[in-house]
Order: sequence, then C-alpha cells, then structure tokens
Amino acid sequence: MKKLIYLLAIASLPASMEAATDLVLTSPDGRNRITFTKPGKELTYSVERDGHALILPSRAGLDVDNRVWEMALGKRDLAQPECWMDLLTVDSVSYAAPVDSVWHPLYGERSTVRDNYNGATLHMSRKDKSDYRLDVQVRAYDEGVAFRYFFPEHPAAIFHKVVEDLTDYTFPEGTKAWSEQWAQAFFDEGPVDSITRPVERALTLLNPAGDWTAILDADVDDWCLMKLVAREGKPNTLSSVMYSPVDIVTYYATPWKIIMAVDRPGELIENNDIVLNLNPPCEIKDADTWVKPGRIMRCTKIDTEAGLRNIDFCAEHNIPYMLFDWLWYLPCTSHDGDATKVVDKLDMKRVVDYGKEKGVGVWLYVNQHALMKQMDELFPLLREWGIVGVKSGFVQYASHRWATWLHDMVRKAADNHLLMNIHDEFRPSGFSRTYPNLLTQEGICGNEEWPDATHNVTLPFTRMINGAADYTICYFDKRLKNTHAHQLAASLVFYSPLQTILWYDTPDRYHGEPEIEWFETLPTVFDDTRVLSGYPGENIVMMRRNGDEYRVALMTNNEARHETLPLDFLPEGVKYNARIFTDDPKVKTATQVRISDRKVDSRKKLEFDLLPRGGATVILTPVN
Repeated sequence: MKKLIYLLAIASLPASMEAATDLVLTSPDGRNRITFTKPGKELTYSVERDGHALILPSRAGLDVDNRVWEMALGKRDLAQPECWMDLLTVDSVSYAAPVDSVWHPLYGERSTVRDNYNGATLHMSRKDKSDYRLDVQVRAYDEGVAFRYFFPEHPAAIFHKVVEDLTDYTFPEGTKAWSEQWAQAFFDEGPVDSITRPVERALTLLNPAGDWTAILDADVDDWCLMKLVAREGKPNTLSSVMYSPVDIVTYYATPWKIIMAVDRPGELIENNDIVLNLNPPCEIKDADTWVKPGRIMRCTKIDTEAGLRNIDFCAEHNIPYMLFDWLWYLPCTSHDGDATKVVDKLDMKRVVDYGKEKGVGVWLYVNQHALMKQMDELFPLLREWGIVGVKSGFVQYASHRWATWLHDMVRKAADNHLLMNIHDEFRPSGFSRTYPNLLTQEGICGNEEWPDATHNVTLPFTRMINGAADYTICYFDKRLKNTHAHQLAASLVFYSPLQTILWYDTPDRYHGEPEIEWFETLPTVFDDTRVLSGYPGENIVMMRRNGDEYRVALMTNNEARHETLPLDFLPEGVKYNARIFTDDPKVKTATQVRISDRKVDSRKKLEFDLLPRGGATVILTPVN
C-alpha cells in the first residue's frame, strides 16, 4: 500500500511530455545537472556540478531474467537479448512542475525540512509483443541528484526477476574515497580503484576539483542490500552489487540512488535530509502521542534488584529509558529460545511497574531467532507487559526476503505501539520518516569495538550521512581509548533520537562526577544542526540547537589540536552563559573533566587546546 500511495502522488504531478531521446535536468540553483541518454543498446547518465564532471558518462539500468514467467504465460517466442535493457528504446521524456515545500518531522536533526527539486521521467519500452516498459524517475536538488527505476504495470501480469543492477559510477581520475566493507567496519581511505571488495553506502568521495560527493540510497524497504565495487577493466569506476535477485510485481519502484554534491564535507551532514525527502511521509496516525525520543541506559545485570537500582539511577539523572539486554530469556541466540518467558531471577512486572512510578520506560532486547518464530505473538504480549521498546539483535536484512521481513517487523511493532532499535548489520535509508517508531539503529562501528579518535572523526562524514546511529556511548569504562570529554562530544555528534549512554557502565561506577549534567540535560531532538568545521579523519566542530539553547561539540583525532570557536552563529545582541566541559589532567576526579562558565555573545570566540584523542563540549544558554 505504501508504494501505491507514494507512486500515485508522484504520478499526479503536472508534467509536460516531450518526444526527446535525452533527459537533461538541472537543480533549482542551476549548479547540479544530470543527463540520461540511450543512443544504442546501453542507457547512460552523467552528473555535473558548476559545469565540471562529478560522474562521467556511466552505465545505467537493470538486467531482468523473465524467461520462466514468459513461458508460463505463453510468450515463448520473445527475443532473449544478451541484456534486458538492449531492446528498450526511449519513447519520451516528461518534465514535472518544480516542487518547493516544507514539512516538519516528528523528530530529527532539524525541525523544518525543505523539499525543493526539479523532476523528470525518461520513458522506455520494447517495440515487440513483450509489453515491457521501464521508466527512470529523476530529481535534481541543490544538495545533489537522485534517480530510480520504475516498472509500469505489465498488462499480462508477468513477474519481474531483477538479477543485476547495471548502474555504474565513473569518477574523474584522482577521486578519493572513504570506504568500509560492512556497516560496522573501520574505514579505508584511497582511490576508487582500490575498492576491490564490495563496500557500503554512504560512500564519501572527494574529486580533484574539490567537490565532495556521497553515494547513498533511500526508500530501501523492499529491495536487497546494495554495495559498490571497482569495475574490472574500467578505471575510476564503481559497479553496483546486488546481494540477491529481487522478485517484483509491477507496478514497482526501486530504491532511490542518491549522488550528493556539496562544497565542503560538513554539508554532507547538513543536507542529509535529502534521504528523508525521498521516503514516503509518516504512516502512523497517532505517532506524536507515543513515539518519544530520549536517552537510554543499559542494565548490565539481569535480575530484579539490578533492574530496580538502574531504574532509580535513571530517574535521578533524568534518563527516560532503561534496557534489559540479552539473557532476560533463554537461550537467546537459538531457535529454541522463548521470549515469552522471563528468567526466574527477573521479576519483569515488578521492574516495569516500578519504572512507570519513576517515569522510566523499559526496553527489551530480542534476538532475530525469537522474532522470526514469535513476533506475531510476542509484540502484543510485550505491550501487555508495559514494555515500551524492542532492540532487535543479530538481524539479517541483506537479501530481498530478509529486507522485507525486517521492515514488516517495524510495521508490526508500530501496530503494537512499540519503539524499535535495530542492532548489528543494518544501515538506515530514511524509513524512520515513514515509521518513526524506528528511533535508531546500529550499523556503525561504535564503542563495542573500542574505536580510536581518528575513526570517530571519520564517522560524521561517512556513516552519519545515512541517518541516526546507536553508537552506544560509554563513559566510565576503562577500556575506552579516548578521553572523557571526547565521549561527551560524541553523544552530540553521533545523532540518535534514542541515545544510548553509559552502555557498559553501572550505577556504582558513578562517584558524583559533575559533568554527568551533560547527559542529564542532553536533547536527542534538534531544531537546527550545523558543522562549523571539520575533515574526515581529522576533526569536527558541530553545533546543534534545541529551542533557544545551543550546544557545541569539538572532537579531534589521535593528535592534539588547537580549535578556535567563533560564536557568530548566536543571535546578535543576546548574552549567553557558556558552560564549557574540557579535559584537564589537573582535575581531581577519575574522569578529569573540568567545567567552567563564561559570559559570551555572538562577537566572542572560544579557544580550545584539545588533548590527543580529546574533545570538548559547550552549552550556550541565554541569560537576558
């Protein structure tokens, strides 16, 4: 139903039809241009910014293997070309009226999102008895370009088996990429030709002209995992790799392919709402009454008394959620596990009821084995218990089958007013706009892998373009490689509407460290987000605004760094108190974080000497 509603909405846009063979589309500001052409067998496209190439002429299209269905429906005499695209010819190009609107997400990095683009569609068909048609739907934004493939309804109801995504990306020579082989991997930096194993998206690139580009996708709820790999025999070119074939019924739209194009790396984050804009609007009518973002703490011990202690700690420190991770049911990593039965040492009802008294909601971890077997029974039961959210673990979503299963899980959770946090190997593509009960997901190499600071200042310009990430912030754990002020900063930089704090920590590790107030008052929803400076693998300075309060986070890599922070983003004529959190080895606490206050305004600058693997944070509150 979602696809139907969304596609009908697109189809209703006013459009002009031209008997042309080429589609040429320019962004509203005139800087980005995308072109599609099919002079022969091969469909190609190219992307330019300010007149110079971002994507050189590259192959586009899909390969389809429909022979079985053709024979089943008596179409045994159809030609079988080497590639399904070969016999398609361009019929026309239609240009839609420009779109310029705003909408307000339930939560996000910005409270107002502008959706501004020019749109067009390339219409193709085969001139035989096959009745095969394929459209390419294209949008040009100031933030980049996007396109997807659309199969109009087939009159003979022939199923379509998509076996290959033919889309290539040929970059100017000398283009550099920051790539990771899976969603929870560390990053490699190098030329695109060095990507000899499939890598994830978002893929961040810098070309010789100084343009920053990111390749990512949107609206991936009914498709398989897609990755990119260097194409053998074609320099500076990445090819698309499908994890599995995709079986579809027309009409059908593939996910959107996005090519972001910006002037500086921070704009990749500032403009990542392009992903949300390419997803359907919210389908949960009462979402604003029960979908509540916030901070969450894990209870590391599974028994009643530990749960009650954690509830008390959360209530005392303004943490609205607590999680029981694995082992609350057994065996939790087996098909023999039963998530409807709680281990004897945990009185779930008592803990949940106590949490309600204290204003702390309880989340539960559930492994995919139990979700596969029990989801239809389990979700209504968890709602009956008073559970507010589910963290799903060890998910499989790479194949077409598992991708549809996973997104249907989020829909079923919504039917039962359950929030969701998808863990392990899953990366977002904007589905949280449509189903905002999916507050966050992992799909990131976070604190469970104990990354260093250089990795942490790469993540904002790569993985975080996709959307929210549950990095699992730790604070008191001695295994951390980075400073405590760095960890404070990470909780602001790594956006997550459900922000996990104190992941490996317990209440008894807290000894009155005053900087805990940063977590106690940390928003997880913002009105505005800006990257004031930064470069992948080097540093980041980020500002987020919530109401009239501004927060700034500074993070460096494994090296020390001096940072100057101009406060010119503040409104003129308003005085603020700057509450500053910095690393200081002279502070007589285990965390060695100093808190200081200064009166400032938009004309002031703050200076920071960041330690190696360090950071700093600032809370700016108006005082007049």
